[in-house]
Amino acid sequence: MKNIGNFPQIYPVACHTDNVGPDTTFVVIKGMKDDGLRYVSQALAKGAKKIVVEQSLEVPQTLESLIYEAGATVVRVENARRSLAELSSAAFDHPASRVKIIGITGTKGKSTTTFLLEHMLSTAGLRTALISTVANRICGVEFEAPLTTPQPDYLHVFFNECIKAGVEVVVMETAAQAFSCHRVDGIMFDAAIFTNFSPEHGEFYATYDDYFEAKKMIIKHLKPGAPLVLNADDEKVAGLAALWPNPRMFTVMNNKGAHWATSAQLLDSSVAGLTCAIEHFSQTYSVHAPMLMGTFNCANIAAAATIAHELGVSYITIAQAVNSFKGVPGRLNKYDLPNNVTAFIDQAHTPSSFQASLETLRPLTDQLIVVFGCGGDRDTVKRPHMGRIAASIADTVILSTDNPRSEDPVAITQAIYQGVEQKDLSKVMIELDREKAIRKAYSIARPGAIIALLGKGVETYQIVGNQKIHFSEVEILQSVQSK
Repeated sequence: MKNIGNFPQIYPVACHTDNVGPDTTFVVIKGMKDDGLRYVSQALAKGAKKIVVEQSLEVPQTLESLIYEAGATVVRVENARRSLAELSSAAFDHPASRVKIIGITGTKGKSTTTFLLEHMLSTAGLRTALISTVANRICGVEFEAPLTTPQPDYLHVFFNECIKAGVEVVVMETAAQAFSCHRVDGIMFDAAIFTNFSPEHGEFYATYDDYFEAKKMIIKHLKPGAPLVLNADDEKVAGLAALWPNPRMFTVMNNKGAHWATSAQLLDSSVAGLTCAIEHFSQTYSVHAPMLMGTFNCANIAAAATIAHELGVSYITIAQAVNSFKGVPGRLNKYDLPNNVTAFIDQAHTPSSFQASLETLRPLTDQLIVVFGCGGDRDTVKRPHMGRIAASIADTVILSTDNPRSEDPVAITQAIYQGVEQKDLSKVMIELDREKAIRKAYSIARPGAIIALLGKGVETYQIVGNQKIHFSEVEILQSVQSK
């Protein structure tokens, strides 16, 4: 059973009224879809005494009067997001500078690498904390994860809690938007990993290069001499080696070069887990991960092990940690169903992650059934590519919904369908009701079949319009298991 903690709800500096209390400094952030100016009156009602706004923002006279009547003051700044980071850090005497922080970025593999590294370090006896897409954790106590990389007001409350708990190392999944939106301003990493790079977040970044430039900013957040771990098998990532003295490279494709540190070779991958050989400089050892599969997880292990070695963790401890690793919620989580059918729930929601997950599952069965959709109000370019990949690898594809938000689910599904090659069209069916789609997949599954439910991972909801409706793939699979 998880140890769930109570995270502080009232912050000294906040950008959301849920976290405002007496004497809070409320920072007005203008987002892509909402404007913090709309919530100033709520912040004042909760006791905010300072309202931080950008110099270019026009505050209505009625609102200025309301602020004055509440005994609050307006503070003008050049960049509200940057000020949110600076003020939040200062409110706790800069807690990020008083704990060792390891940043992990990349398009895929961030969460698994983050969880693996934190587990390796805690197995070695260190007091650890973790920030990720899936969950946040301080010395084994878990908290809900609001974003891949939370807003800076949350972050500095989190770091302050780490200081109070005696945490030695924080392992932090760091999204591109964390750099672009100033969430990690002022935070310097003691080490960093760049797992890989492929197109994503077309809804936020105008070009592929813009997205890469944002990811690349992790180098500017490294302390002098801090180890930078790069994927030698990814040309874009490997090219960053020239920007940092003595980077450490990892490979699963034997791409050993001047900065090579760790090589991993997949020896076996099945529903019983993976086994791989790790070579760190001249030392070779093997690891078995019962809860992981596939070459891409071999790469995640190699990346995490490289930093663990840098921090003095022994080969024996790393092997023990990999063996006892429980996996990451929403990342190829296995469920045994009646009639010798196996289902996997996976977070994969980009073309590259689809390719990796499905190529891992394909050799394990003669009937691979895939259920997936694409999120509404998100990157539209990837939809046909995901349809093409799924239909080219799987035996059957059932297109369904995945948080359609304000978009028409039929239009989203048709965009996915447009990418399916002519020869694979007969493999594809459409069932917009995702629960019915999952049950349909099981009804056509033969003994030995694998059903891959892709996209939602740990989510327990569907977002339709502005409504968040309860929806749990785990609960659906459990109902199948009980039959």
